[in-house]
Amino acid sequence: MEFLLFGLLAVLLVFMIFNTRKRTKAMKAEQEEKATKTVPGVKVLLQGGIYGTIVAYDPEDLDSPALVEIAPGTIIEVHSQAILRIVEPKDVVVDEVVADDAAAPAVDVETPEETRARLERDSDDK
Repeated sequence: MEFLLFGLLAVLLVFMIFNTRKRTKAMKAEQEEKATKTVPGVKVLLQGGIYGTIVAYDPEDLDSPALVEIAPGTIIEVHSQAILRIVEPKDVVVDEVVADDAAAPAVDVETPEETRARLERDSDDK
């Protein structure tokens, strides 16, 4: 009877070790993917629920703060691990506008390249 309990304990320990290793590998791969995608000009979601655009980020030194622009001209320093995820742009479907409707103002959305160029211009002016 005791032999059966020790066998069951050994099986549970082996299962726990393999499960932990699998989860650790998945988390490490996710962190590496996030680090490679986190470049200036990319839109991100911070852990506080704030959306912003990366201005500066050092993937090698995670202790140095990342600079995130949360509004035009408003740049904050956050811990690099406060970046929760990269926000992928969604495909926007634009419905046809009926000719009778009043012309609505168009909303300009900056591309990452335009954001990077604007930030470089702003930093040169200072």
